[in-house]
Formats: sequence, structure tokens, C-alpha cells
Amino acid sequence: MNDPLPRTILLVDTERYSDRDDVQQAFLRRMLYDVVDRTLLAAGIDQTLRLRADRGDAIMELIDPGAPLTTLLRALLTEVPAQLRAVNRLAASSAQIRLRAVLATGYVAIDEFDGWVGTDLNHACRLLDGEPLKEALRERTDDYALCVSEPVYAGIVRHNHTGIPAEEFTAVTMPSKNGPLGAWLYGPLPKGGPAPEPEGDSGARNGAATAARSANQISGGQFGGTNYGINGGTFLGDIQLGGGDRR
Repeated sequence: MNDPLPRTILLVDTERYSDRDDVQQAFLRRMLYDVVDRTLLAAGIDQTLRLRADRGDAIMELIDPGAPLTTLLRALLTEVPAQLRAVNRLAASSAQIRLRAVLATGYVAIDEFDGWVGTDLNHACRLLDGEPLKEALRERTDDYALCVSEPVYAGIVRHNHTGIPAEEFTAVTMPSKNGPLGAWLYGPLPKGGPAPEPEGDSGARNGAATAARSANQISGGQFGGTNYGINGGTFLGDIQLGGGDRR
């Protein structure tokens, strides 16, 4: 296995993919690829700066950390909604595509089987599968829900860079088998409302962020030993993702 390298991690998943027939799924896959490719190109990230793993109803991207994270996040906030509006206004109701996405950073290694290995990647996958993000998308009419990891919030979002409104991100907690994971949801919270602060939280955020988290936290059911993959499969233990296309 190669040494872990710093990466920007982008995960994008299609809602209710398995509810569609084969023809509809093929269409949704083409639209998913198109939306993600156009968004990354708008952020100045071409195929030389990224590796892709196809998960059927989802795409995973490992992006060169030299690509500016602020530019990518701006594209995720503006380009993805614009692309979805353009696609869905011309698509039949059975072919409407709705997406949830996670932007994270961390260290990922690529092994001899072309598999992707890393705790930071595991955490990003669990954020994508977290009930708060799923519930946020179910309640929205704009076909898109995005959350960012704690490091992305701390390093980028909280500084209120142009086009990245920190006040529109709210702290949430995603339950996982290894304990609660903090993240920041863009846009309104699900109507389920906030949950109490989990016990044992590290309190790593600054005072203002901790207050926001305490006021706005969401919690769901605790995962057991079985994890549910981003393409509907199940697997036990920590996540190791292999077979990614290097595109």
C-alpha cells in the first residue's frame, strides 16, 4: 500500500436510485456524471487533478489538495443547484434526479488493488449515509443537500470567504458505530429539530461554534456493527473501498 496522501474528498449520491427501473437508472447515472463533471470543471478541476470511483448510484472523487477548496465549495453551492434545475426542468417526473453531497478533507492511501483506504474517507462515507443529511434532502424542494466535514468548516467556511456564507451552515451530528461525527449542514435544518448534545463530545469547536452546535444539533439512530454502503450494499467493520476507476 502506498503512503497516505492528503486529499480533498467529494462524495455525491443519488436519492431513491434503487426505486427506479433499469432504463431510469441508466439515465440518472448519465445525469450524475454530467452534473459532477460540469461542477468540477467550473471549479477548475480537470481529470488530471482527480481520481474517481463509481458506486452505481454515487460518485466518489479524490481531488488534488492543490486545487483551491474555496473555489470547489463555491461551485458546489452554486453550480450543482443550477445544473439540477437545468436537468430536472426537462426531465419526466420518473427521471428527476436529487443529490446529496459531502465535502471533506483528509489522508487516503491507494493500495495494490486500487482500493482507497483511510479513516477520513470512512468518516466522509458515514456523513453521506447519515440520517440528518438524508432527512434534509427529503424535506427540500431544491433537489440538493450538502454538508461539509469539521475540518472544511474550520478551515474554510467559518472565515466567510466571498460566496461562502458561514451563517447558512448549521452544526449537526451524524451518528455512527464509532460514535457521533460532527458536520455542518448547508441550508435549513430538517423539521425534526435539534437533539441534545451527545455525551463525551470533545468540544473542539470555538465558543461561538459550540453554541451553534448545541442549539442546532440533530441526531438519529445509532448504527450497529453493520454499515450500509452508498450503493445500497452492506458491509461489516471499517470501510475500505476498492476498484475505483482512476479517471
